[in-house]
Amino acid sequence: MEIVIKLSQFLLSLSLLIILHELGHFIPSKIFKTRVEKFYLFFDVKYSLFKKKIGETEYGIGWLPLGGYVKISGMIDESMDKEQMALPPQPWEFRSKPAWQRLIIMLGGVFVNFILAFIIYIGMAFAYGDMYLNNSELKDGIAVTSSVGEELGLKTGDKIIAVDGEKIAHFDEIPMKLLFSKSALIVRDGTEQTLNFPVDLIDKVLKGEKRPFIGIREPFMVGKISDSSSNKALEPKDVIQSINGVPTKYADQVVAFAKTNKNQTFDAVILRDEKEVPIKININKEGKLGIHAASVGVKSLEKLGLYKFSTQEYGFFESFPVGIEKGTNQLVGYGKQLKAIFNPDTGAYKGVGGFKAIFDIFPSTWSWEVFWNITALLSIMLGVMNLLPIPALDGGHVIFLLYEMISGRKPSDKFLENAQMVGFFLLITLLLFANGNDIYKAIVGK
Repeated sequence: MEIVIKLSQFLLSLSLLIILHELGHFIPSKIFKTRVEKFYLFFDVKYSLFKKKIGETEYGIGWLPLGGYVKISGMIDESMDKEQMALPPQPWEFRSKPAWQRLIIMLGGVFVNFILAFIIYIGMAFAYGDMYLNNSELKDGIAVTSSVGEELGLKTGDKIIAVDGEKIAHFDEIPMKLLFSKSALIVRDGTEQTLNFPVDLIDKVLKGEKRPFIGIREPFMVGKISDSSSNKALEPKDVIQSINGVPTKYADQVVAFAKTNKNQTFDAVILRDEKEVPIKININKEGKLGIHAASVGVKSLEKLGLYKFSTQEYGFFESFPVGIEKGTNQLVGYGKQLKAIFNPDTGAYKGVGGFKAIFDIFPSTWSWEVFWNITALLSIMLGVMNLLPIPALDGGHVIFLLYEMISGRKPSDKFLENAQMVGFFLLITLLLFANGNDIYKAIVGK
């Protein structure tokens, strides 16, 4: 059932983005009286799952879910319709229209992608508001949750004050900002320090465990108790508060105590159903309790008095600047990711993923809030990717149109055909690389 939910969200999001992107080309084409021969969701290689001709346009659904397209008469595109291009230009064809109209048609899809993302963020601000954790709430610092964080010089208990000189107000912003940063200002044991990060920081994170390398410090809440554990007196949702009289406010303190007190039994105090209960804790010879800690929810963290999460609700008009700011931040953030990917020194290209990577970001339970958040991000990604100056992408067509408008000379059809072929092979190479990365990660388990 989980795979069905993930697949449903994936296909719904992908279909929505493709249809609206292609509408961005279709609508201005119609406004400028340019004939659109086909409008397809997914690719109809050899055959279609569904097709119906309405007026001069055939609408359909292909069987290959790698994208979609509109076929515009008189345009050199992936269809490579040389027979049509060999005929004299007709007034309804793309090539017969003024350059400025062709430019608007080509930019329409990208424009819709960006507008869609901003509309979603505005709607989410109005519908859900914001829940965030102020950085000042981490009075005892962060938790370093992987060896990658330790390798970077971070330690549990550090307070991250600024990243690349920018002070951080909300903790939620820190993990992503660190990925693309050069340094961080921290406070450790009451003293400010600057940590400088290597250029291949992203590569190190990609090679590490499949989890964030920092997080908030949480209490040790009992999750699953292993069959070999001698701590059967503990129950799920118990919170360990102290061992041998030593306060264990956080899970990392429980783990550290166990590591240094192997093969021993201690008096402990746990919180069960909001009551303190004395109990015996057994630490095995490996320095472990034989217990998997559970993730503590927001309500429990607040009830335990560890953190106070802030919520902000927005009225209809208040949602507009909030949504626009979120969309702008995502756009800038994705721009930084692309810059890192194209810099081999960062190793970010190793994290490029294909359709499986996109599929994996959808949750196994249905959540409209998460769905729309992912869809908005994918819309920005689709818009930015289509703007890349690669022939066969919208950005490649835009470059040639701008050249024509500036120089007054239109590139020859033969040149455009050759450029289209080069762009097509570049896209196939990128597609193979991205999905090859997915396959490699699935094989090696990273």
